[in-house]
Amino acid sequence: MEAVLAKYENQINVFSEFLEDLPDTDEPVWVLGECYNAKTGKTELLSDVHSRLWFTYRKKFSPIGGTGPSSDAGWGCMLRCGQMILAQALVCSQLGRAWRWRAEGGQPEKYHRILHCFLDRKDSCYSIHQMAQMGVGEGKSVGEWYGPNTVAQVLKKLALFDDWNSLAVYVSMDNTVVIEDISTVLRTLDWATTCPHSQSHSDWRPLLLVIPLRMGINHINPVYIQALKECFKMPQSCGVLGGKPNLAYYFIGFVGEELIYLDPHTTQSAVEAEAGSGVDDQSYHCLRSPRRMKITNLDPSVALGFFCKSEDDFDSWCNLVQQEIQMKRNLRMFELVENHPPHWPPFVPPTKPEVQTTGAEFIESTDKLFESEEEFEILNV
Repeated sequence: MEAVLAKYENQINVFSEFLEDLPDTDEPVWVLGECYNAKTGKTELLSDVHSRLWFTYRKKFSPIGGTGPSSDAGWGCMLRCGQMILAQALVCSQLGRAWRWRAEGGQPEKYHRILHCFLDRKDSCYSIHQMAQMGVGEGKSVGEWYGPNTVAQVLKKLALFDDWNSLAVYVSMDNTVVIEDISTVLRTLDWATTCPHSQSHSDWRPLLLVIPLRMGINHINPVYIQALKECFKMPQSCGVLGGKPNLAYYFIGFVGEELIYLDPHTTQSAVEAEAGSGVDDQSYHCLRSPRRMKITNLDPSVALGFFCKSEDDFDSWCNLVQQEIQMKRNLRMFELVENHPPHWPPFVPPTKPEVQTTGAEFIESTDKLFESEEEFEILNV
């Protein structure tokens, strides 16, 4: 009965709620590289937003690490946002950006396979269990609040165990994207030997590029706002991890001076999947009104996400960055350079770490805000 009520609550008055919430404006609405007219393209806009995989707090899953928490309510919001940005990359890779979810069912097999990667069980590649325990290696106890950079590091390591998607995850360092280092990551020998038939004509593989940034000290510096908007306009946009103090959100676009985001702060029961069967996926799509917030209220610690399926896609993204981020801005949001800076330590591509299956110590006090600037130093390990 509880599951039925939860599903009903998710779908009640969805169209009227969303349309009333959208401003009556002629300004374009941008969602992950797609542009919509709020007045004439509402149906298409809704379909796009509803198609994004939506991960929220869950309860009643198997305890993390065997003895840890069985719910991530109160501490897992940034982990859930990390799942959403990664899921968007997988959807673009396997199904394409133009794919749309249908509430009546009939989804392709690849969609269900992607969803299985995120189920709340220890054997799912990107489950809350895997993310929380991989975070132990990043110095985070299970149950501790994460910031966007730590989640990015966790995703980078977990992707190494995902042979099906063969997704490369590159996390930039010191606000600098290094093309030479990305080429090194994409052309690793491990992938070429484990997936020899994935792209026989090319050694490029799908890339999720994550750029952790601090766009101010206590508040976002207004000089970065236009550049942030430009990122959502890029066809390679995969969203932004960020939020407000104590609250993590997955930002998918903007309209005017407001950001559009999916909110993970809803607690739902874990979904059970029987062997050989599909998943009841209604609770994995937000059919209620997506939230909006003023850009000026954004915490300055964020992580930008971009997905490049091909080398041409990446080259196009580099050109857009040079035109819209570097050439037009006096204070650049981030740098894009060709070669590895000589004063940096040598770049070491990520390799599969030893998986820790213990360390399920649960920290109940989760009032920590975003990471400090000292914690924002990124390790390329």
